[in-house]
Amino acid sequence: MKYMATYDLMETARNTNEWLGATARAMASYPVFALSANPLFQLTAAWGEVTERTFSRMVTKPDWGIRSIVGADGTDHLVDITPVVEKDFGNLIKFSVRRREKMARQILVVTPMSGHYATLLRPTVASLLPDADVYVTDWHNARDIPVSAGKFDVEDYVLYLVDFMRHLGPDTHVVAVCQPVPLTLAATAYLAAEDPEAQPRSLTLMGGPVDPDAAATEVTDFGRRVTMGQLEHMAIQRVGFKYKGAGRLVYPGLLQLAGFMSMNAERHGKAFQEQVMRAARGEASDHDAHNRFYDEYLAVMDMTAEFYLSTVERIFKNREIARNEFVVAGKKVDLGAITRVAVKIVEGEKDDISAPGQCLAALRLLTNLPEDKKASHLEPGAGHYGIFAGKSWRLNIRPLVLAFIDANSGKPAKSPVKLAASQ
Repeated sequence: MKYMATYDLMETARNTNEWLGATARAMASYPVFALSANPLFQLTAAWGEVTERTFSRMVTKPDWGIRSIVGADGTDHLVDITPVVEKDFGNLIKFSVRRREKMARQILVVTPMSGHYATLLRPTVASLLPDADVYVTDWHNARDIPVSAGKFDVEDYVLYLVDFMRHLGPDTHVVAVCQPVPLTLAATAYLAAEDPEAQPRSLTLMGGPVDPDAAATEVTDFGRRVTMGQLEHMAIQRVGFKYKGAGRLVYPGLLQLAGFMSMNAERHGKAFQEQVMRAARGEASDHDAHNRFYDEYLAVMDMTAEFYLSTVERIFKNREIARNEFVVAGKKVDLGAITRVAVKIVEGEKDDISAPGQCLAALRLLTNLPEDKKASHLEPGAGHYGIFAGKSWRLNIRPLVLAFIDANSGKPAKSPVKLAASQ
């Protein structure tokens, strides 16, 4: 499977379907067909419209779409997105709110590198902006990174987080969502040993696989069944000639998307059928519920092969974080080194990706952290998405997270020297 041809074949199939959709929409929309009472033309145009949009957004990075927020003074404040640390595989970006003084809360949102862009957390970021200065890890699509930039695996991910935390300083509160939860924990422990004054004030860890064996899910079952050799053969391809990362070994976003869709094929199929009918009746719109969801869901990015494979092997199979045996840059990361960073765990009762217990295991590993620095919350009825972007987040979890941040805020003892932005 590790050939450019297989990567380009998938891109060719996607491009062809996009073209077929555009052709069907254009041809069935000729004014002359309006003279016919046959509904086939409206259905064909609607099918083409939905199909073209579906396949075109698979290779388009969504926009953050956060243009302004309402300030405490009741006026609109424009929001600028500014890179503050730029690196080959990802940037640290700031959501700068114009005409607003520095906020008491400074939050770093650590986003997943698991197939979707950081914009998947748009609702989370938008809801935090009125009450905090917000920074976000914005990971790059591996297909656009030249081979000359080198590798990127779980250790590199941790070291990126270490640099970002150092840059922001100790008066920072970190919110990590899903896949990066164990790596964020490791980055904090690394700082606790190597640069204690750069540790954040608090960690809020949401729905992440700190100990995948704590509760079985379809994801963990897959990790047990497949061998690393099988996984590498099935999932890894080389980026084709169309992109800057030509020749780089990746786990392709389109391949990931096929897996996502197959898990709920019937539900997705029904959703697209209903959207075609709405489009035929003239009831669909650019930002209706269907398009808002699938514009984000279908926009996928490639992961470097080494990051994907090392995540499966070291986090899921070998459980290096769960066994407190994780090594970064030749140094063992001891989670027991975390002694003063407050840690809050948030899980969803119906989370079928990181089931309850997987994230909670972090508190057990923090053997030297005082009990009054530990907290946890299990949200009743919430699924994986709901704990950071749905109704549960908006109504229950967000106020709890902000209260936890406020309870663990204070003047830092000493600010570390900030790192210069580097490539």
